[in-house]
Amino acid sequence: MPRNNRFIIPHWLLAVLLLPLPLLANADSDWDFAASVYGWFPDISGKTAFGPQEGDSDFTVEVGDILDNLQFTVQGSFDARKGHFGLFTDVIYMDLGNTESVSAGGAIGNANLPVDINADVRFDMKSWIWTTAGYFRLIDEPARAFDLHAGFRFADIKQTLGWSLSGEVGESPLPGRDGESTMDVDYWDFIIGLRGRFSFGGREAWFVPYYLDIGTGESDFTWQAMAGLGYEFGWGDVFAAWRYLDYDLPSGKPAADLNFSGPAAAITFRW
Repeated sequence: MPRNNRFIIPHWLLAVLLLPLPLLANADSDWDFAASVYGWFPDISGKTAFGPQEGDSDFTVEVGDILDNLQFTVQGSFDARKGHFGLFTDVIYMDLGNTESVSAGGAIGNANLPVDINADVRFDMKSWIWTTAGYFRLIDEPARAFDLHAGFRFADIKQTLGWSLSGEVGESPLPGRDGESTMDVDYWDFIIGLRGRFSFGGREAWFVPYYLDIGTGESDFTWQAMAGLGYEFGWGDVFAAWRYLDYDLPSGKPAADLNFSGPAAAITFRW
């Protein structure tokens, strides 16, 4: 598949990333900011349908496949707080894909390939996950922080299956040598949740971050959870965590029961 435009960032993402700049321009000592750059490479599983003629089929993309076939990714978050009130935004974009060759006995969707048929099968998956919420800090202590938040999450997941067939069925020409089918879903959901951290050890530099949200809207139900272990420095902190995101999507749609689960590591800068 053509890849010459995969590094173009959509205008709406630039708007999200530039949204905090007016706050930075007018920042004073009452504001606390944090910017994180992280990597999350989850296993992706669920159920999808590449066209009504092929029916539903389960799919699973393992974390090793993501690392091997990752084309491009952007993952980061920004947090701004003044007093007990704050706002955070989190953006994830992943583009992965691969091409494999299958011969007699293979399948495209639920359709078996005839004998003496070879096929180059191309699979591409692009996913956007954007979470933004406002929060209220209930506990703000050196060793403890606890927030309640409410906002929205947007998910756009596009999968493309393409194939190129070669071979003959007896003496008859092979119809439909090339084809492509796309499954594209996007959902907006309202979310509520909690997040926080508690510190321990010498200088209370070690900490445990945690996060939980639940929501609904265009999806039937979605929830996300994260917990990990980190170390705080003077300029910010680093941490590793396990993160899980689940979608229960409406029946009759091209995808259902999508979930993302796997390790993440982040560097956070605070000022």
